[in-house]
Amino acid sequence: MKTSGEVPGVFYIYDSIFIMSITVTNLTKTYGAQKAVNNISFSVNKGEIVGFLGPNGAGKSTTMKIITGYIEADGGTAAVCGETVSSNSLNTKKKIGYLPEANPLYFDMYVREYLEFVAGVHGIQQKKEKIESAIETVKLKLEANKKIGQLSKGYKQRVGIAAALIHDPEVLILDEPTSGLDPNQIIEIREVIKHLGKNKTVLFSSHILQEVEAICDRVIIINRGNIVADDLLSNLQKANVTQQQVNVEFKEQISIDDLQSLPEIISINQMSASHFQLSTNNPELVRKQLLELSLKNNLNIVSLQSESNSLEDIFRNLTSANN
Repeated sequence: MKTSGEVPGVFYIYDSIFIMSITVTNLTKTYGAQKAVNNISFSVNKGEIVGFLGPNGAGKSTTMKIITGYIEADGGTAAVCGETVSSNSLNTKKKIGYLPEANPLYFDMYVREYLEFVAGVHGIQQKKEKIESAIETVKLKLEANKKIGQLSKGYKQRVGIAAALIHDPEVLILDEPTSGLDPNQIIEIREVIKHLGKNKTVLFSSHILQEVEAICDRVIIINRGNIVADDLLSNLQKANVTQQQVNVEFKEQISIDDLQSLPEIISINQMSASHFQLSTNNPELVRKQLLELSLKNNLNIVSLQSESNSLEDIFRNLTSANN
């Protein structure tokens, strides 16, 4: 596989051309003395749902704004579907659906009225059909006859996503799509994003790490303008293993001294007289030792499970103040 020197994001595989949906190459953006984005590179394949993570001020929104053509980079390139954003801004914008962190809505307009306005901006033919399709996709039908200002935050976010979808873009860029939502609304928007990911490329940022774990197989983590991780979540979990937790619950009460005798246990957190959380570098061996302990002492294990590193653990490790 070789990369074309002329068009970022175009790869030649044998005699076929494979075009990445998003390609960022050596991207740099500086605000005064602060380097918001520091020579970063990554790509997103067609059909992927990728979580773009980082602390506040890490460079997420700046990167997304450059990809969408909202602001210009100081160096490097961003390309969408094989076209460079800086030189083909209008064409690339047609291929992108963008929901910024501050969802720009006209609260005095009715839902369908607003979507008709957005459809008109895109020069869409058969506007009515496209509007109803977007409303159906984001499950907005019951609220579609209301003014936007009358909607809950969750439904306002759905209107923003519907507006991003109205022109049937190949790529969706969603900046904090569930910000400020309650748990039920978060789950609903999560399902919308998963549904959209079946047919579109999705790059979205979020501070809700459980949400990213539920939706994405791959994550990109940015910290202080630098990419500190870009991999499948499963690979990141393996690569960032330090101590793991083994949770064990017995039917009977058990002395903590019995567990402290096990050589592979680093520390013990006693949850109750029969429930313990054990820290170890070797969870498989600890599980084996617990089973042996239970047989030797005629104990009954109610539950026994290991916990791999969560995305929250990985995020903290990679973006802590010491990094």
